[in-house]
Amino acid sequence: MTEIIIQDKLLHLRNDHVSYCMYLLEGGIPAHLYFGKRLAGINPAAVLRHYELPADGSFSLQGCALDHTPHEYPAFGLGDLREGAVSVRQKDGTRSVDLRVVKVETVEGKPGLSGLPATFGSSARTLFLHMKDALIGLEATLSYTMFDDVAGVVRSVSFKNVSDSELMIERAYSLCLELPDSRYDLITLSGAWSREREMIRRPLTMGEMRVSSLKGATSLHNSNMLFLARPETTEEQGEAIGAALVYSGNFTAAVHVDSHRTSRVLLGINDVDFAWKLAPGETFQTPEAVTVYSDAGLGGMSAQFHRVCAEHLVRGKYARAPRPILLNNWEATYFGFNEEKLLKIAKTAADVGVELFVLDDGWFGHRDSDNSSLGDWYVDTKKLPQGMKHLSDQVHAMGLKFGLWFEPEMISPDSDLYRAHPDWAIHIGGREGIQQRQQLTLDLSREDVQDYVYESVARHLAEDGIDYVKWDMNRNFSNIGSALLPADRQKELPHRYMLGLYRVLEKLVSSFPEVLFESCSSGGGRFDLGMLYYMPQTWCSDNTDALCRCQIQYSTSLVFPPFAMGSHVSAVPNHQTGRMTPIETRGNVAMSGCFGYELDLNTLCTEELEAVRRQIARVKEIRQTLLYGDFHRLLSPYEGNDTAWITVSKDKNEAVFMFTRALAKSFAYPPLVRLRGLDAQKAYTVAETGESYTGAELMNLGIAVKLPWGDAASVSWTLRSN
Repeated sequence: MTEIIIQDKLLHLRNDHVSYCMYLLEGGIPAHLYFGKRLAGINPAAVLRHYELPADGSFSLQGCALDHTPHEYPAFGLGDLREGAVSVRQKDGTRSVDLRVVKVETVEGKPGLSGLPATFGSSARTLFLHMKDALIGLEATLSYTMFDDVAGVVRSVSFKNVSDSELMIERAYSLCLELPDSRYDLITLSGAWSREREMIRRPLTMGEMRVSSLKGATSLHNSNMLFLARPETTEEQGEAIGAALVYSGNFTAAVHVDSHRTSRVLLGINDVDFAWKLAPGETFQTPEAVTVYSDAGLGGMSAQFHRVCAEHLVRGKYARAPRPILLNNWEATYFGFNEEKLLKIAKTAADVGVELFVLDDGWFGHRDSDNSSLGDWYVDTKKLPQGMKHLSDQVHAMGLKFGLWFEPEMISPDSDLYRAHPDWAIHIGGREGIQQRQQLTLDLSREDVQDYVYESVARHLAEDGIDYVKWDMNRNFSNIGSALLPADRQKELPHRYMLGLYRVLEKLVSSFPEVLFESCSSGGGRFDLGMLYYMPQTWCSDNTDALCRCQIQYSTSLVFPPFAMGSHVSAVPNHQTGRMTPIETRGNVAMSGCFGYELDLNTLCTEELEAVRRQIARVKEIRQTLLYGDFHRLLSPYEGNDTAWITVSKDKNEAVFMFTRALAKSFAYPPLVRLRGLDAQKAYTVAETGESYTGAELMNLGIAVKLPWGDAASVSWTLRSN
């Protein structure tokens, strides 16, 4: 059970797993004391003395006391000379903020956030620190929610202008976390198209380390999260702290180590191209940040994030339902399809057991390549002469669900929409438009554009029998300007864009609760907790090569459970790497996610089609465990030639083990792999071999893996308790 203990100046949030402690210093300045394993109690004196502060919390603002105070929400300019979490420009041009606690409030449960994705759950308690800068008339409310079942805290901040003058917010981070030392490794997820979320681990050093995005999305290049692990921390042992933003736009995730080697973690909206004019009486809400703690290694940290995703973020029908096995036509046909070709692929898909056929890009306007028609969301009758409903009816008659690709946030200069509304594109008047992929970005800060996007998608969902939507976004912001925003609000555009997108998505998922939505952004370019609130799965990467996916899915699992990851079997040679990989290996890796195919089944030989049938039959049998079981990483592709993981059902009666070796070894013993997450007292039989072991044996000694011959060899075994 979560409880909030308030003892004079001490504020202590705790549940059965963790404690989060604060102390109100003299004058109402909230200081951070502790975030970690649950404490029965805490004496603030030790922490305050560590920072050279009086043990009773009293001190003079003269001198440099604020410069070595562990602030809950610091501002730059009044004595704390480190980088702060908030900056507000006032009418005289100064930017200093002095927020003091004026009221402490607690509530049961978890309040939502207006217009933003947010965690939810009734088994929780929330603490509000109501703060005010009386001189400038700014109120801020720091929100801290602790769920009973999560070893962590969810935080956000809201601001209100209670003055009679405009205020300009120039920075408003969601989280500041002060740590008393810097003996951590920083882990971030960075990369590029087709190699998203590479794990980068390096020790903290004095100074600043950060990842960020100014691309209008979380981006292919950096994820809006960071992780701190003690140098000795492994998958199974040691302390780790993770922080992730529930947001999908520009962000900053940073760690600052000062001259005394204390650490300040900051996470929130990137302030480089951000400002928000706050008129008298108006409010501004930051996105949420989720912070978790583990003393059971990186695996324990991931388990907390997975619980947040499963229990407190994903909503609707597909929060628990089996995800349909799909076949997407993109790599099978690209733009070169007609109704006859699609139906031929769909028929074979139905014959082998596929449940969902997805029509990707190229069905609208006159789109025969990526140089036109985005925004013209009407069916290309040259390809589909009898319309989309006719196609979907025929697919449904085969026993398949029908899905459709959209890229609704974009507009092609060669489109009827652009010719009618050129001002709907994000642009700067008088400057030549900068195209990426021969397209521009729609200005979703505008309500008329939001309404057009909603109506364009909703019309097809309502009329054409659409069961699934792949929602793509294939370019980032440039020439950032809006035709409707005044000069002093232009820096609001990136955040207003996200608010507009969230408004559209909320309306769509509310209006069409039976539709399964999957997020995509040139692959995994917007894989974040914000999108997961609206769409329960995200396309991991356009790179479907099984060996590359071992890395991509391994690192993605630091925060996201398997049910969030779109993962497909594609053709060989692989379209991104040219690699030849056995179909068994491609299937084994793809099973650890929302399973599907990205190829033309009609090009496969008889043996390969039979392998597909077996894969599909097996996934249908074990997908509840694969998607919603407890996921454990066993061997890292970042540390060697082998990758292994296991997913264990909640009742520990079933588990699925996957092992892949990239390069074959000559004259080598079969690897002995220790499993995790099983019940030590139960006996398990491996369905594929008939061998039986105790859970204790499998976890402490391991299981020997006899691999097929050749490179990219893999096995996937189902273990069931006797």
